[in-house]
Amino acid sequence: MIVVLDTNVFVGACLGAGAAHRVVADCLRGVHTPLMGAALFAEYEDVLGREALFAGSRLTADERGELLDIFAATCRWTRIYYMWRPNLPDEGDNHLMELAVAGNAACIVTRNLRDFTRTELKFASIQVQSPEQFLKESA
Repeated sequence: MIVVLDTNVFVGACLGAGAAHRVVADCLRGVHTPLMGAALFAEYEDVLGREALFAGSRLTADERGELLDIFAATCRWTRIYYMWRPNLPDEGDNHLMELAVAGNAACIVTRNLRDFTRTELKFASIQVQSPEQFLKESA
């Protein structure tokens, strides 16, 4: 299945959160094909560099960077040629829907479900699910 993993899912995996960890692990094993775009990669890099966020993490900054490199190598890099402004409440989340549309993703996996329900432009073919929902439905 082609998926887009929101930054909060990747961060959850770095922190050892069960469902997020399993979703990322499944992508690394080739069970799912994650999409990656320039904006999402920049966001991953930015958030992974926030040391305070990872104070209790079992991964060092170098290990998080290495995990990101390995994950990025498994992703299908996708260019966004035109902007599908779904007008999500958090402008910073619009690029996730644009990436999903451009890459023909079946699902966006995120912990931020509430903002994705309040959109002006809907794409019925793209599901938005929490990591737990995604694991349950893709099993």
